[in-house]
Amino acid sequence: MVFGYSTNAFVKFSLDESVRRIADLGFRGIEIMGDRPHLYPPDYPDEVLAGLKQIVDGSGLSVTNINSFTLFAVGDTYLPSWIEPDRDKRAIRIRHTLDSLKVAKALDCPNISVPPGGPMGTATRKEAMALFHQGIETVVPAAEALGVRILVEPEPGLMIENSREFKEFIKGIRSDAVGINFDIGHFFCAGEDPRIALEELFEWVGHMHLEDIASSREHRHLILGHGAIDFIDVFQAIASLGYTGDISLELYPYVDTPEAAGRESLNYLKPILDEVGLKMGIGY
Repeated sequence: MVFGYSTNAFVKFSLDESVRRIADLGFRGIEIMGDRPHLYPPDYPDEVLAGLKQIVDGSGLSVTNINSFTLFAVGDTYLPSWIEPDRDKRAIRIRHTLDSLKVAKALDCPNISVPPGGPMGTATRKEAMALFHQGIETVVPAAEALGVRILVEPEPGLMIENSREFKEFIKGIRSDAVGINFDIGHFFCAGEDPRIALEELFEWVGHMHLEDIASSREHRHLILGHGAIDFIDVFQAIASLGYTGDISLELYPYVDTPEAAGRESLNYLKPILDEVGLKMGIGY
């Protein structure tokens, strides 16, 4: 189990510089934003990707996840999505996912995370879910061949927000290559107890996102300790369930102070990990 830091908090720095800064903070893992201004796959031919791998390996980091959620290079935070009425726009999301799987393989990363469809638009839930399943089924063969998992990330305001909706989706999937990127704060925003949600969904969890959320449950990622999530409870569940995957700190609102936000979060988390007896490869 490795604790990483997502580069989406470092968008004011190049990816190479982000790697160095995250390593210097004491993290042992890095989640890479699979989009501009960082690793948008078409910008990374094989030789450039090989050079990035050398930089990451040389820093002592491992890649915990390729975050393929956003598509700023050609769209925005959510669009193009899996459930667009326009087939060509859905094809862009599918191509991005296929490209991201190849990137993950080249960087020895076990998984990518993807959005759960949405915003919903005018489609019925049944229609939207059918399009999402169709899109995921298109990319599953590549994931299986490469040995890289596709982790759907429930998100407030999108088609899949909570544990019930994820279970509705996953029951139609017949491949172990598909799972969940369990974002602790997102489930808190959805009105759930993150510990209970984690226990319910644990069999599908391949990677986790970590941030704090205010007691209002507004979807705004906060430095650990600045919100209302009971992290001792959450990490006791992580330990008791025997989770061995990686966890990445995701603090994209702190683009002006990513190092200070990461350092404060690390300092908050260390005694919690000591209390529950978890080792996560954090540089003490």
